[in-house]
Amino acid sequence: MATNLITAEDSRHLLLKMSQQESAQDVLTVLVNGLQQQCGAALARVWLVIPKSKCSACRLPETCVARSECLQLAASAGRSLDGTEWSGIDGEFARMPFGYGKVGHIAETRQPVEEKKIDVHSRWIAKPEWVRREQIRGLIGQPLLHQDKLLGVLAVFTRESPTDDDLAWLRAFADHSAIAVANSQAFAEIQALRRQLEIENEYLRTEVKEAQSHGEIIGSSPAVQNLRSRISLVAPTDATVLIQGESGTGKELVARAIHEQSRRARQSMITVNCAAIPRDLFESEFFGHVKGSYSGATQNRMGRFQLADKGTLLLDEVGEIPLEMQGKLLRVLEQGTFDRVGDERTTRVDVRVIAATNRDLESEVNHGRFRKDLFFRLSVFQIDVPPLCERPEDTAILTQHFLGHYCRKYRVKEPRLTREQIEQLQRYTWPGNVRELRNVIERAVITLVSKESPQPLDFRHLSDLGSRSSPKQKRNQSVPNLLTEDEMRQFERENLIAILKQTKWKVSGSGGAAEYLGVNPATLASRLRAFRISRSQSESVDDGDE
Repeated sequence: MATNLITAEDSRHLLLKMSQQESAQDVLTVLVNGLQQQCGAALARVWLVIPKSKCSACRLPETCVARSECLQLAASAGRSLDGTEWSGIDGEFARMPFGYGKVGHIAETRQPVEEKKIDVHSRWIAKPEWVRREQIRGLIGQPLLHQDKLLGVLAVFTRESPTDDDLAWLRAFADHSAIAVANSQAFAEIQALRRQLEIENEYLRTEVKEAQSHGEIIGSSPAVQNLRSRISLVAPTDATVLIQGESGTGKELVARAIHEQSRRARQSMITVNCAAIPRDLFESEFFGHVKGSYSGATQNRMGRFQLADKGTLLLDEVGEIPLEMQGKLLRVLEQGTFDRVGDERTTRVDVRVIAATNRDLESEVNHGRFRKDLFFRLSVFQIDVPPLCERPEDTAILTQHFLGHYCRKYRVKEPRLTREQIEQLQRYTWPGNVRELRNVIERAVITLVSKESPQPLDFRHLSDLGSRSSPKQKRNQSVPNLLTEDEMRQFERENLIAILKQTKWKVSGSGGAAEYLGVNPATLASRLRAFRISRSQSESVDDGDE
């Protein structure tokens, strides 16, 4: 009659000892040592599943049936009849292909194996001479399964025939080991994600610091004063804001000012550049996804709306959002709820949305490229950011600010700005707005780094660039050098009125004044307000002249 290799008392003692270990590796080591020392196993081993990419040391790659995974020896304990220890994990069977031998068969089928009498001539025996020499009579093998996922294989070679009770106890050991391995892998994944988050947070802090290093909204012109007034008006509310303006005017800076003056200032402001998101990833980027929801979704991911919960979300370049996503965005704005990709649960968030664009969204609506209901929902409160050419009086203070910043950054002695240099900058039309001015100043400072003696800044090339950028300026290249500032503003005002009369006072749309000038309709509207131009006033002046 067969005798149990594993007694109930030994099993309870071994399970208790395993439960006291902190790491999965310690659990596996205690298990194989206990099976060898307390239960009389000739050899006890545990292999863990690893990606095939890490299996370069496999000696039998051609036999592998699972091309994406294989087995790696993680713990071993045993002793030969002559007293040799079998505790190494880097020997001949350190890598084991799925489907090879009994151990590989267990991994492939996920089914336990019990051989009460080993046949040395079996095709499953990799080394028959070892079985004969060591007087191996039995084999018990158990898959390590956790939530239907194969984590590894436990195999025990014995010099006595195992019983059904031995197989049952080994199942308990395998289950306990699988839980420990799963917890260890989950903890390692959490640690890796935490390190990734720390790196991303450090990057974001650096990015924000760089973004804020250019200071707050700078300028003393009426246009900037009006801008600050509108920010102060809307910031304390939770109203959705649509910021419109040409590229480079500082729309994100306006959004950050709104956030910092709001009741959400202590929470995060999350920015998403809609123009940089691939069309098929918008939903995942906005709302997140669950692991396995689509090819490549290897882990759960939070979307930007969830990251911005209790804070502010800036949708930069909002006009780039595809039509099929606009309805889902509208739902979040209206109801504050969304569904992650692949998730059956609905998530609720409290997010203040600010949208920014350099497009004419009203025109996009008319052309069917933007939903009218979404446009109305986003434009509860509109802010038009004036281009730099509409506030030339701010050029000097902006230049001084950027010059000081980049001289400190590149460790260059700050040169003194002359009136001539300021006038050169003010004469330029700045199609790239404040961003272009900032880049011009940085480039000018960089040219000073390699010079041994202080050199004056030179911006004369901007006059040439400005004259090439506008066909109207080509026809009268001497105008910028002959007119005073007041005369220039009067000239621009009269030019705007002339164009409006020619277009029958149509500001936006096809054939409108904005299209003729090549500017955003919102920008043109801002200029008309700055010059106090209206159709009634213009026509009354004309009547008086007649």
